[in-house]
Amino acid sequence: MSSDAAVPRAKSTGLHQGEAAPGCAKVDPILVADGVRRTFGGMTAVDVEHVEIPRGAITALIGPNGAGKTTFFNLLTGFDTPDAGTWSFEGRSLAGVPAYKVARMGLVRTFQLTKALGLLTVLENMKLGATGQRGERFFPSLLPSIWRGQDDSIEERAHELLARFKLDTKAADYAASLSGGQRKLLEMARALMSEPKLVMLDEPMAGVNPALTQSLLDHILGLKDQGMTVLFVEHDMHMVRHIADWVVVMAEGKIVAEGDPSSVMADPAVIDAYLGAHQDVDLGVVTGRVAGTSPQQADAVRDQIEAEALEELEQEENR
Repeated sequence: MSSDAAVPRAKSTGLHQGEAAPGCAKVDPILVADGVRRTFGGMTAVDVEHVEIPRGAITALIGPNGAGKTTFFNLLTGFDTPDAGTWSFEGRSLAGVPAYKVARMGLVRTFQLTKALGLLTVLENMKLGATGQRGERFFPSLLPSIWRGQDDSIEERAHELLARFKLDTKAADYAASLSGGQRKLLEMARALMSEPKLVMLDEPMAGVNPALTQSLLDHILGLKDQGMTVLFVEHDMHMVRHIADWVVVMAEGKIVAEGDPSSVMADPAVIDAYLGAHQDVDLGVVTGRVAGTSPQQADAVRDQIEAEALEELEQEENR
């Protein structure tokens, strides 16, 4: 993205005043976190003093392996509990709110390791994403006349989303039969069944076949066009520069930089954060910005970072 293009994209995030800096205020933030801290034994995984996520923009959360990005996602969405801090969504506190209630409020997330229910069909997975289903309660479930009309509407919406994500031909297939990229698409489509206001995507491109990469990028951009706010974790800097309006950088659990993609990539704090994690790697190679760096070198480094992030997440899942 050129520096000229960066200006309107940065403005779309609605900075309150002054220059971009870690924890800078936004005019209309949809998500605000203050003093959020999470430790595991003697290790501090997350220590975020203050961060605001701008409404109506696509924000990338980046940082080296082990920076605490996924843990921060888990804390914000109710999948983990912090040791201290407050955080709110649209002005409503999320402290102590379980994950399923957070989703009902309009904040949904996807996972780097997809959570599709393999022994249910693609359509059944989609229908599970809808909220407020009358048939989920015991006594109403005994009277089909109460929930059948709503169920028909839910199924119609599910088919519409599957068609948009080009999964309509897979509706009757078991989710376990889908490829990794198709499962990513299914998880994103299922998240939209609840008509969310904020969508949080954890490594949406990890493990995705290159043939599906552009499709996923288009769908993420489409979320913003439909009025949703997007916050995503990603290691692919080319993707970040291509679709992000705003970038927040984490290192050692802290927010160390914020700004438009071009400014952040040149920030000394960001360079230091990446070199601290990969001291034998030039940040220019990671971001693909140094003249003379071959695409093969940049791809090799990005693949290494993504592999390390996936391994870290798998270890956390098995902990």
